[in-house]
Amino acid sequence: MRYIDEQAVEKIAIGAAVLGTGGGGDPYIGKLMAKEAIRKYGPVKVITVDELKDDQLVVPVSGMGAPTVTIEKIPSEQEVTTPLETLEKALGKKVDVVMPIEIGGINSLFPIIAAAKKGLPMLDADAMGRAFPEAQMVTFHLDGFEPAPVTMADEKGNAVVLYPKNGVWSERLARALTIEMGGSASVCDYSLLGRDVKTSVIPNTLSLAERIGEYLLDNEVKEQERMNSMLKELKGYRLFEGKIVDIERRLSGGFTRGMATFEGIRNDNGRTFTLYFQNEHLIAKEGDKLLCTTPDLIAVLDAETGFPITTERMKYGARVAVVAFPCHNKWRTPKGIETAGPRYFGYDFDYTSVEELQKERS
Repeated sequence: MRYIDEQAVEKIAIGAAVLGTGGGGDPYIGKLMAKEAIRKYGPVKVITVDELKDDQLVVPVSGMGAPTVTIEKIPSEQEVTTPLETLEKALGKKVDVVMPIEIGGINSLFPIIAAAKKGLPMLDADAMGRAFPEAQMVTFHLDGFEPAPVTMADEKGNAVVLYPKNGVWSERLARALTIEMGGSASVCDYSLLGRDVKTSVIPNTLSLAERIGEYLLDNEVKEQERMNSMLKELKGYRLFEGKIVDIERRLSGGFTRGMATFEGIRNDNGRTFTLYFQNEHLIAKEGDKLLCTTPDLIAVLDAETGFPITTERMKYGARVAVVAFPCHNKWRTPKGIETAGPRYFGYDFDYTSVEELQKERS
């Protein structure tokens, strides 16, 4: 048995920002909120998938909206827990366990806040293995589970219950409501029994985020060694090092969309690279040459410290290292690629794994 304390939150926030591929909401805001909840209510018990009982009701707690919005529109404690309480009323039963819907950014920390306040354990797993921008981009959807009932809340005191027919409609309806709620909201969906959760989630991702945080916060070793340890853990690749020379970022349809252009530095001097994002980083290119594509993971790290930089925190002149990691195998199935591959986001090419792309490059 283990517990999440304030020190663990610090590590999880760093690791989740790496796995969040630039999205999932600002982890700094989530870290402050989670630490305050632990100080107020005490540490949060963590259970593994193996410890989960078949008849326990498991509910993901998350935020929805454009990450840029949460920097200024900080969620309240009540906003995080209201969807959980609203769901209990809709189902007529109590929640037994909470979990992250994605292991990225603030969405790895929202469940800690809810678990601390409600005195519930948190599952060491998630339904993405990274962060994705849309609600149906979860392993529950890939495995045929329905999201309803979906509950939502905002900081104004509004609470909503939805009964969408499937994950795609859940995204459409919840996104429209999120825009009306000011660009961000809190959500509970895919409430499932433990026996179904066990078959679908990606296990031990909370522990993985914490280990990544340990690597990057280890002041006993040099910065490059920290990054190398992380890449080894994630079987990752260095795509390039560069300076941000142009960035386009806009709010559109409830998402933060845009692209960033980099001039290569150090070993990549004289080369030009581009990242495309929709909340999360989706595509990395050198000129017309593809370096990595969704659903594989792309992370932007500070070139000196190795700390992750989210899409809304990227700034002109920043010197960064861009790295990539293989996604979970569930995303490499036909349905996984159809749901979150490059063609879904409007890019005119098929998915090729980061391993294949980097093998061709070398």
